[in-house]
Amino acid sequence: MSQTELKNSTVAPRPSYPTAHFIKEIGRGVKGARSLSFTDARDLYQAIIDGRVGDLELGAILIAMRIKGETVDEIAGFLHAAESSFTLLQAPAAKFAPIVIPSYNGARRAANLTPLLATLLAQAGAPVLVHGVVHDSGRVTSAEIFAAMDIQQSATREQAQSQWQHGLPVFMPIENLAPRLAQLLDLRKILGLRNSTHTLVKIMQPFAQPALRMTSYTHPEYAAMLTQFFQQVVDPERGDALLMRATEGETVANTKKVQQIDWFHAHTKTTLVQAQESSDVVLAIPPDAQGTADWIKSVLAGKQPVPDNIAQQVQHCLTVAKHK
Repeated sequence: MSQTELKNSTVAPRPSYPTAHFIKEIGRGVKGARSLSFTDARDLYQAIIDGRVGDLELGAILIAMRIKGETVDEIAGFLHAAESSFTLLQAPAAKFAPIVIPSYNGARRAANLTPLLATLLAQAGAPVLVHGVVHDSGRVTSAEIFAAMDIQQSATREQAQSQWQHGLPVFMPIENLAPRLAQLLDLRKILGLRNSTHTLVKIMQPFAQPALRMTSYTHPEYAAMLTQFFQQVVDPERGDALLMRATEGETVANTKKVQQIDWFHAHTKTTLVQAQESSDVVLAIPPDAQGTADWIKSVLAGKQPVPDNIAQQVQHCLTVAKHK
């Protein structure tokens, strides 16, 4: 198409959202950058979700935030827009609040036992939602293990309801739960780095009713930021949260050591489990998807004991999630 034809084209240009003033604030490096207010962060992320930010500006924003690090107000603003971008789920009535387990890392070395945790909680009567990615190069994902356990993905809300009614944990891929967020996660393949959306999907609460969100962190600075977030920002009407150090990026107890688990209820933090030194316990669990699935099935059948740290995590989850 010539320049003249382009000018005379009747195709409406994509509406743009001005971002230069934001980039000027957040793009000055770790020491020189200023943080966005809740309102600015919310509006900026909403524009990103709506596709109103150009590719060049979007790349600059994501890299700048990666270097600067997100503040509590920024995460709160981003999350408000993120949770508004998809239809919230409705869990069936149960004696427990729904339990949300994000699964976006999988495992590279040790076996990924998130599916064991989810299944034990579901067997106890809790509506459990695991959401995350289906595949991740070089890692074994929860989706792959669930498939090897013959627990199918829920692509729709109707499928999720059916699985909950049958006492099964639900795994819903992020592209089915929140497709716009999935698109932002996929930018990692282009930029080579994670962006703020990777944090948002791990702390979002995708239910219309109060739910227990299980969250974790890998880097210590996120522990401080998320603690402040749950203590000061989260609406108590949206439910409680448990925060722990991740096991290879997954929110499941490490079988080799005890991680600290903090409970956030009505802006109050209570430490349920104190961190302990590494133990000598070594479980011979095949790290591949089928091997891990077979081992989990043997535990569920009573042929193997539930690892102590995971059993303790299950009990704390059920205690917190139980309707009073």
